[in-house]
Amino acid sequence: MKKILFTVIAAFLLISPSFAAYNASTQTPVVGANLLTKNGIPSTNVKFMVVSGNVDNSNYSTNKTINVSSNDLTYAGNDNEVAAVVASELGHIISGHSARGKVLSLFTGGTTTDTETLTSSFVSSYKTLKEDQEADNVAVDLMVKAGYNPLAIIVVLTKQTGTYWETIQGKPANAERAMNVYNYVSYAYPEKIKAGYGCNEYRNFLTYANSVVAARDEKAISKNTKTQQKAKKKTASNITKFKTRGGLSGWDAAYGLFTN
Repeated sequence: MKKILFTVIAAFLLISPSFAAYNASTQTPVVGANLLTKNGIPSTNVKFMVVSGNVDNSNYSTNKTINVSSNDLTYAGNDNEVAAVVASELGHIISGHSARGKVLSLFTGGTTTDTETLTSSFVSSYKTLKEDQEADNVAVDLMVKAGYNPLAIIVVLTKQTGTYWETIQGKPANAERAMNVYNYVSYAYPEKIKAGYGCNEYRNFLTYANSVVAARDEKAISKNTKTQQKAKKKTASNITKFKTRGGLSGWDAAYGLFTN
């Protein structure tokens, strides 16, 4: 009897994939390629690299490499959450945030032989809240088209450590970015909000989000609707133009004109 039981257990362990640890880094190129192909974005020779430290994608148009933060991937526990990380980086590339610094440096005389300093400048130039929110909106559209749950963006953001101010206010980590995603998904893909996302991080965030929504008066509701309408239009335009240009943002195209 013991021998039979041991055999059954051993066979179960061999065929069950659930016992294998999830590796977000390994899945990054797989998920990344799916995001590109399902959205009709040129994927020939595109590479995905997991890097530590600051992420710089300012040269994507020439090197076709999408760098993804290893730190961000530590908060990704499945393909939806890896897609959230990768799609947000794609969002910055498609919106032109990553390449804008190169164009601006042409007009400000910001030349330097110190590659590290230049890279740092490029990275800091687009890591603002507004640009993160724009990139997240693009990420939502890319994820939905590729079959991923866009609410995973909220999960990845709120898994992180909040600021001191967020903590004393009782807000989740990255509350403004997460709420922006919630507002955008609610407007553009309400069925995704209805379906939800099955984890504690999302349920905890939902408690906060529901309180924010409940506090809105008619004026605030109208303003939010107009904001999301504008965001949806801009996001769709950026993605369409990026594909039409063969994988170039407006800033990439401008840089090419000024330097050729």
